[in-house]
This record gives sequence, C-alpha cells and structure tokens, in this order.
Amino acid sequence: MRNADASATTLVIAAVAMKNVVKLEHYYSPWELERAIEAFVQYYNQDRYHESLDNVTPADMYFGRYHEIINQRAQIKQQTLQLRRYQNLNSVPAINQAI
Repeated sequence: MRNADASATTLVIAAVAMKNVVKLEHYYSPWELERAIEAFVQYYNQDRYHESLDNVTPADMYFGRYHEIINQRAQIKQQTLQLRRYQNLNSVPAINQAI
C-alpha cells in the first residue's frame, strides 16, 4: 500500500509541475506547447531523481538499472566510510603536536 501511496503522491507532484509549465508560460502555437510538454516529460522521466524510487529516475527503474545503481551507491558509501575511518584514526590533533 505504501508504494501505491508514493506513486499517487508522485503523480500529484508531476501534475502540479506540469500545470506550472502550461500555465506560467505563454505559448503562441500548439507545437510550442507540445515541445514544452515533451521537454517536461523527458526531464521528469529521464533526469529527475524520485525519492519514492530510492532516488533513481523512472527510466532507471523501467530499464532495470535500479539494482546496479543501488549497489554502486552502497559500494561508494562503504569506501567513503572506510577512508574516513582511516583518516580519523591516523590524524593527529593539532593540540598534541604542540606538546
């Protein structure tokens, strides 16, 4: 049920954003409006990260890249934490150096 709620919320947000594209700009021909809608849909599905999808794009989810992206993020996180632990354990505070 939670996933359905998240999807519904995402659709509402998309509808509001699309409404802003249509209402806040002036279009002087139908093809200008069509291009604006196409650009918005492209951005929304290909470029915009969705929190309800664990911060991947709908295209990543659709084309099966979700697990690869999540695994890569987990590896980067582990490497970063290990590096920080190493740096923190091997650094000498400036106060002790003066003594």
